[in-house]
Amino acid sequence: MLTMKPLTAKDIVDKFINFYENRGHKRIENASLVPQNDPTTLFTSSGMQPLVTYLLGEPHPQGNRLVNVQNSFRAQDIEEVGDNRHTTFFRMLGNWSLGSYFKAEQLPWVFEFLTDEEKGLSLDPEKLYVSVFKGYNDIPYDSESEDIWKELFESKNVDPQDRIFAYNAEKNWWSRAGVPENMPPGEPGGPDSEVFYDFGDEKIHNNSAYKNEKCHINCDCGRYLEIGNSVFMQYKKTENSFEELPQKNVDFGGGLERLLAARQDQPDVFKTTLFSPIISSIENVTNTPYEKKTEQMRIITDHLVASMFIISSSVKPSNTEQGYILRRLLRRAFDNFSELNGKDVTRVLHTIAEQYGTTDPDIKDQFEKIKLTVVEEKQAYEEAISRAHRFIQKKYKEKLPSGKEEGGEIMGVKEISADDAFTLYSTHGLSPSQIKSLGYTFNGQKFADLMKEHKDISRKGAEQKFKGGLADQSENTLRGHTATHLLHKALRDMFGDAVKQAGSNITGERVRFDFTFDRKLTDEELKEVEDKVNQKIKEDLPVYFKILPKDKAEKLGALSFFGEKYGDEVKVYFIGAEDQPEKAYSKEFCGGPHVNNTKDIVSFKIQKEKSAAKGVRRIYAQVGV
Repeated sequence: MLTMKPLTAKDIVDKFINFYENRGHKRIENASLVPQNDPTTLFTSSGMQPLVTYLLGEPHPQGNRLVNVQNSFRAQDIEEVGDNRHTTFFRMLGNWSLGSYFKAEQLPWVFEFLTDEEKGLSLDPEKLYVSVFKGYNDIPYDSESEDIWKELFESKNVDPQDRIFAYNAEKNWWSRAGVPENMPPGEPGGPDSEVFYDFGDEKIHNNSAYKNEKCHINCDCGRYLEIGNSVFMQYKKTENSFEELPQKNVDFGGGLERLLAARQDQPDVFKTTLFSPIISSIENVTNTPYEKKTEQMRIITDHLVASMFIISSSVKPSNTEQGYILRRLLRRAFDNFSELNGKDVTRVLHTIAEQYGTTDPDIKDQFEKIKLTVVEEKQAYEEAISRAHRFIQKKYKEKLPSGKEEGGEIMGVKEISADDAFTLYSTHGLSPSQIKSLGYTFNGQKFADLMKEHKDISRKGAEQKFKGGLADQSENTLRGHTATHLLHKALRDMFGDAVKQAGSNITGERVRFDFTFDRKLTDEELKEVEDKVNQKIKEDLPVYFKILPKDKAEKLGALSFFGEKYGDEVKVYFIGAEDQPEKAYSKEFCGGPHVNNTKDIVSFKIQKEKSAAKGVRRIYAQVGV
C-alpha cells in the first residue's frame, strides 16, 4: 500500500494544473457558471461546454493544449443527491488537446497523474478499473484504448484481466446531448474511457439496494466511484450519420470532489475534508448526528453550496430558468433543514464560504449578498406556504367544518385534486413532497400525468433551444452571430458607450440580443438601428479574427463581454478594414464562428423590442430573410 500524505482540495487542483502545464498546456480561465452567450443550456455543466467552438476547429487564443478547473452544475442530478457520491455543484479538472495529441499520450498521462507518488495523487493502481467503448453502428470498438490500458496496468505489475470493461454508447459515449441518436446535427461527440476507484468494501454493496445483483464498476451501490473520463472528441453528427471532425480532440474531466474521496479512500464524499466541516456545522446547528439524518444533511450541504455559487453568478430566485433552479435548490434545502429543527441557516453558509474561499474567493467577496439572497428566499418561501394554504382554504371553503380554521391552515381538508396540487407546484413553487408535508393528499398518478405533460412541453422548447445553439454552425446561426456584432456597434453609435451587450440567444430562426439601456426604444430609433446594420451588410465588409495579447486588444478598442474572464491571449473578431484592424468598424472579444463577409448575412430585420430586466432591453430580429 502506498504512503498517503494528506492532500486538500486546493492541493489536488495545484497538482493537476502543474502536471499539465509541465506537459505544454496553458491554463485557461474558469468560465462563468451561467453561460453568457450559449442558448443551449441554463448552466455550465462541464469543462468542455465553453470550448465547443474550439473542439469544432476554431483556433483557441492560448493554443491547442489547455488545462483548467471549471465550476459546473448539473440540474438533472438534484434528485440524485442524498447518496454517497452525487452532488449538483462540482469542480471539474480538465485537460484538452485540440488536435495536438490523442489516446497514446492522454491515457498514460491520466494514469501517471492518478498513481504517481510525487507528481500526482499516489492512488494504488490495484484499486483502479477502467472502461472503454464497445462500438456503435459504423463507429468501431475502441481496441486502441484497451491495448494502452493493458500496458499501463502491466507496467505497475497489475494483471489487466478483469480490470478493463467494454460498454455501449449509453455508458461510454459523451456529448452534451447524450447518446448518439439524441445528438442534433453539428454537435460534437465521441467515445470515452472512464477510470473507476474501488473502495474495496463488500459491505457497501451488500448494504445497498443492489445487494441482490452482481456488483460491477458501473453499479450504483457506491463501492466503485468514477473519478475521471477521457473523451475522444473526434466525430460530428450529420443529418443521417457521423463524420470525422477536422481534428481529433481529447477532453478529460475529473471531478475534484470525487478525486479527493479516492485520495482519502473515503467512499462517502460528504466525509472528506472538503465537506466534513459543513456537515459538522449542520450537526451543531441542529443538534443532530450525521449518522441519524445522513440523507438530509447531504441534501442541505450540496444544495446550499450550489445555491451560493449560483447566487455569486448574479442569479436571483425566480419562477423561470436559472432562477427557478436556484429556488428549487434553496427550498429543498430549507425543507430538510426544517426537518432537523434547524433555525439559523446562515451559520452553515459561513462554513461553506470558509471551505470554498481558498479556491473560489468570489464566494467570500460576495458573501453578504449571498446571505441576504438566501434569507430573503427563506422568507418568500414561508409566504408561499401561507398563500398555498389560503388558496386551498378559498377553494375548499364549503368543505371546512365550522371553526376549523387555525393560523391560515385548513384543519378539515386533507384531500385536494391533482389539478390543485399542480397549481401549488406550478404557481406557488411547491414540490409534491412539500405539498404533502403541508398535510394535503392528492392523486399521485394524475399529478404525474400533469407533470409529464408539463415536462414534454418544456422539453420540446429545450430541444429547439438546443438545436439552435452556436455549436450547430448552420448558415443562419452564423449569420445571426455576426449580426449581433453589427447590432452592438450600431446601438453604441446611437446611444453611447454605456450600452453593453448583456447576453444573446441565437437560433436558426431568430436572433435575441440583450443590452444595457434604461428605456424603451421608439419606432424611429429601431428603424435607424435596423438601417445601420443593413448598411454595413451592403458594404461587403470582411469578417476575420486575430489572436492578440489581451492588453493590445483592449488598446485597439475591442469590446469584451460583461462579466467574462479572459486569459493573457484573446481572440478578437474584426469587421471591416482587413489590412488595418485598428480602423475596423467592429472589434469584439469572441470565440466565433462567423460568416466571412457581412454580405453573407443577406439582411437584418428587427421584429420587436422589449424589457428583459431592470436596465436591460431585448431585441428580437431575423437575418437572411
